[in-house]
Amino acid sequence: MQEQDIPIDINAGKLSDWLINRRHCKKDWHTNILTIREKINNAIQNMPAHDGIASLLSGAYINYFYCVKIVEILKETEADTKNLFGRYGSQRMKDWQEILRLYEKDNIYLAEAAQILMRNVNYEVPNIKKQIQKLEQMLTELEKKETEYKKSENIAHTEYNGLCKQLGITGYSTVRRELMDKVKELPEIYQRVAEKTKSLDKVVEFYSAFVEFTFGQQYDNDCVSMIKYIIEKGNTTTFEYTYGEAPMSIIDPSLNIKADEDESNGRPNVDANTIDFGNLDLEYGEIDFGEEVDLNAGGGIDWGDESTVQPAEEIDYNISLEESGIVVEAAGHEGGVAMGSEAYTILDNPTTRSEFINQLFELEAFMKLRLYEFKGDDRNNLLSFSQMQDASSILQLSTTETTQNMLDNVQVILSEILHNNVQHLHNIKHYPRYVDVVATTLKQKLNLIDRMVTQQESMRQKQEDTQNQINKLRPLLKLVIQRTKELQTEIEQDISKKYKNRTVYLTGGVNML
Repeated sequence: MQEQDIPIDINAGKLSDWLINRRHCKKDWHTNILTIREKINNAIQNMPAHDGIASLLSGAYINYFYCVKIVEILKETEADTKNLFGRYGSQRMKDWQEILRLYEKDNIYLAEAAQILMRNVNYEVPNIKKQIQKLEQMLTELEKKETEYKKSENIAHTEYNGLCKQLGITGYSTVRRELMDKVKELPEIYQRVAEKTKSLDKVVEFYSAFVEFTFGQQYDNDCVSMIKYIIEKGNTTTFEYTYGEAPMSIIDPSLNIKADEDESNGRPNVDANTIDFGNLDLEYGEIDFGEEVDLNAGGGIDWGDESTVQPAEEIDYNISLEESGIVVEAAGHEGGVAMGSEAYTILDNPTTRSEFINQLFELEAFMKLRLYEFKGDDRNNLLSFSQMQDASSILQLSTTETTQNMLDNVQVILSEILHNNVQHLHNIKHYPRYVDVVATTLKQKLNLIDRMVTQQESMRQKQEDTQNQINKLRPLLKLVIQRTKELQTEIEQDISKKYKNRTVYLTGGVNML
């Protein structure tokens, strides 16, 4: 095999050293390149309008091989300036020919081309790829965030709609006004509870007979007096319950709820600095507004200036008429005016309502105990069969079935008066701070929904901007890789000419891209 047929393999990473070692280029070639770059920058300012030149000057670092192509194009555009001796009179042509001469001196162009090749391979192309990869990762994260914000919006919508459903309002008009309108349903609800309470007459009779039989005839049987009163007279005013006479007139206390005039139709205006009351616990269909009230304890809720609810056995109904403002005529309390808390019905007044609920729990506990005795061992019964010989017929004839039916009746009324909706309406009417908490919580949810919608729009805009950057970098990457391959081929061909056209291979280099 002849030497001419043996290819020359050059490691692209060591091309610069190879050129210097074989004395194709000098070590100080860098000192002359600055002058050439300055002339190129000046020559670019005065170029003819030509598509080929525009393509060469875009998207890549201008090297010697580009300058050769530019001169070839100028031979066409500046042909009319050529004289008889074959020289061009155009300053453009003179500038670029001067640039080529400076490049070709000591093969400066070859050393620069080798440097550009390795810079593109080691830095330019990897850097553009890293930018695209980083932007694609950012795009994925933005899409994930948009999905999370959408999920948060849906959760807030669900919680908002669940809370509105719990309160029995739509939530699309002024919230406080809707709450005030819902309070008007309470009288009908309490009237229904009072009607159902009349079905407890057998339960009360059974309980009273048991207490009387247990403690003897001398015992003043005044148990569950509130329930007895409602069975007999219904849900009267507190005035009538207290004094035994119906009032001449009733002055209903006004609702101490301030309508929010700042709320717009559709959605309330929510300040960005609204107090955060935390997440609502809707798992059991209730709103978490702090500690629950222990109704069995007969206590009350501390609402600031509002009077706390006292246990049923501690209520003092010896109210001073002068202090209450009731107008009393000569004949007892006839003609009195019910006002303030005495204008409320028994089931509406927080104090008497609490007493009524406590007495229902008292009946429930008693009936559960009797039912347990029926199902248990007779020896463990509170009253044995022999003791029941002297008891009333209602006690003697009671069975597991009748006791269970009476317990069911008590629990039906308890479940109705302690229903979430009734509890909310009662709190809304009597505790203004409760209304503030409800209204603020609803505003919080709407504010959260709006923020999530805004965040989603922001994420979509960022995705669009990121995608635009990616779309700009991908063509640039393709162009740089293409120009780098062309440059490597041109270097191989140029070196080949210096070795009698032997085949030259640059290993690595663009093949690594």
